[in-house]
Amino acid sequence: MLTDLAPEQLATYRSAQIDPADFDDFWAGTLAEAAKHDVDVRMTEVPTGLRTITTYDVTYRGYDGQDVRAWLRLPTGVTGPLPAVVQYVGYGGGRGHALENLFWASAGFAHLQMDTRGQGSGWSLGVTPDDAPSPPQVPGVLTRGILDPATYYYRRMFTDAVRAVDAARGLEVVDPDRIAVVGGSQGGGTALAVAGLRSDLAGVAAYVPFLCDFPRAVRATDSYPYREIIDYLKVHRGEDEQVHRTLAYFDGVNFARRATAPALFSAALRDAVCPPSTVYGAYHVYGGPREIRVWEYNGHEGGGILDEEAALHFLRTHLGGAA
Repeated sequence: MLTDLAPEQLATYRSAQIDPADFDDFWAGTLAEAAKHDVDVRMTEVPTGLRTITTYDVTYRGYDGQDVRAWLRLPTGVTGPLPAVVQYVGYGGGRGHALENLFWASAGFAHLQMDTRGQGSGWSLGVTPDDAPSPPQVPGVLTRGILDPATYYYRRMFTDAVRAVDAARGLEVVDPDRIAVVGGSQGGGTALAVAGLRSDLAGVAAYVPFLCDFPRAVRATDSYPYREIIDYLKVHRGEDEQVHRTLAYFDGVNFARRATAPALFSAALRDAVCPPSTVYGAYHVYGGPREIRVWEYNGHEGGGILDEEAALHFLRTHLGGAA
């Protein structure tokens, strides 16, 4: 069955998420602090046995100058400058194995896949720690430091994500004017956040994005990861106002309002993890050219490989030809 609003209701739905008055100042200050540290990209080629893709183990400095890991995959033998895709990972996952996720490099793009601090043990491997202290939280990261925007987990993670674009821009093989950000679920929400924080992207692809329209999400679904917020508030009674105040600084709706790069969204009408209304909450206010693919009969898997196929054609249109 449909898990959320009917298509005709989604067409007119608008999020109730607020736009904090100091949203821009908060993020400008956060990124200015990060910019005090050189990105300091370090790369080591990884022997994979592949003939058509060359892979590098990358380390760069993210939030507070802390090391963040990534994979860089390049089409072998191509000197560039190449269009680049910076990719972010879904909830609980990390950058995975060097032999995984060969799609974008195979299509001729430089592909930087960011590891996700403190995750990477749910379904794919990660190696980047999150060392920040946190008061008690629900298992997962969605409530880590949630009582203050300054200590919230996604302040660190989104800063890492912005800095990943800086890392890609500094590579000789990358054309700095042709960089896109992509991701699904948490990765899609992260791509929207980066799109709202940067004006130099050439494209965005966000498949069934998570971290959008928190006021709607906690009422429209009982599924995890959003359920972590509900579990937290069941115990921490009376903290709901402070929790939602923090979440407003990290909501894809507020980032989407500020984004300008062409964007491709996807939503699935039977998605109980990221209800389609939450995706539309961000889509309807997106500040740049936008389009959306809707999967009527799918859940959180969305369009699967067809989402990636659509993103490939979309980004080739907006970034130009690849190798």
